[in-house]
Amino acid sequence: MAINANHPFEELNGIRCAVVEKQCNASRVAFLKYVLEGNGFDVVVAASPPPKAAPAPKPAAAADSPSPESQAPAETPAAPPAPETFTVGVTDVTFNVINAIYGRLLRSPQGRVVTMAYWQQKEEESRDDIPYYEHS
Repeated sequence: MAINANHPFEELNGIRCAVVEKQCNASRVAFLKYVLEGNGFDVVVAASPPPKAAPAPKPAAAADSPSPESQAPAETPAAPPAPETFTVGVTDVTFNVINAIYGRLLRSPQGRVVTMAYWQQKEEESRDDIPYYEHS
């Protein structure tokens, strides 16, 4: 239970954690773990539960009933497997991603300040020397 939506925390693998990000793929988990562990945080990764599936639509009854021979059992298509996603958290329950990024508290492995574009993996390296309002 979080105080508000901006500071979520929950129990991951039996450890109370501040949630960094939910529904991450494996490459995103590797990136977040690399950045957060480089900043001295203990990272906990847990598999996310599969999303709830919508109930299957019921077949509409035909106005005129076809002959019994043409009524073959309808094959239900198998649902595609849900993508493997993870929830990433840190053991420091006071950690807040937004405060850490905009408060310039996180550093990249190269020693530069982590920007929002770097955190979202829009840039290959953090460009902290250019203010966010001057980016094109």
